[in-house]
Amino acid sequence: MPRIDTASARSLLAANPDVLAVDVRTPAEYDSAHIDGAINLPLDQVDAHLRRIVTDAGGTMVLICQSGNRAERARQALAEAGLTDLAVLDGGMNSWIASGAPVIRGRPRWALERQVRLVAGTIVLTSVVASLWAPGAAIVAGLVGGGLAVAALTDTCAMGMLLAKLPYNRAGGFDVEAAITALRRDPSRA
Repeated sequence: MPRIDTASARSLLAANPDVLAVDVRTPAEYDSAHIDGAINLPLDQVDAHLRRIVTDAGGTMVLICQSGNRAERARQALAEAGLTDLAVLDGGMNSWIASGAPVIRGRPRWALERQVRLVAGTIVLTSVVASLWAPGAAIVAGLVGGGLAVAALTDTCAMGMLLAKLPYNRAGGFDVEAAITALRRDPSRA
């Protein structure tokens, strides 16, 4: 079950308390709004702690991000490392919230995708305006456009990965050890 819609995810999570909701967004995005009981394990931490996650996790995991793209990347990495009972919330938190499903709300923060659009758009606009006085500045706009095209083709985003490392996106007191411990199925392994 690689993708799961919101209604099916809600039913699965409600019917089986052993199913884990794992939110791979940044701590700031998670703090802004998340599914009750979801474990925050940002995508960069999934990559950094892949072996431990595979060793400690068991059972079904529903992976969540803002739109579904980062959760799919986490699913692919975890599946390649040996976990098989994984699903991605189709449409991510955007879909969950749009369906009226309950969320825990905190301090509002911009989603990473929105931050990427702001930074990329600002760089392009500034480069185009600057090219009126310095024609070479248009090259920067071209590079950003090329970067966005590569991001779309590879389903990765270097700018997003860089923005995720900013203090704004790290706010929320994320604890990787607590997140990995929460993935454990057998309390005797803790």
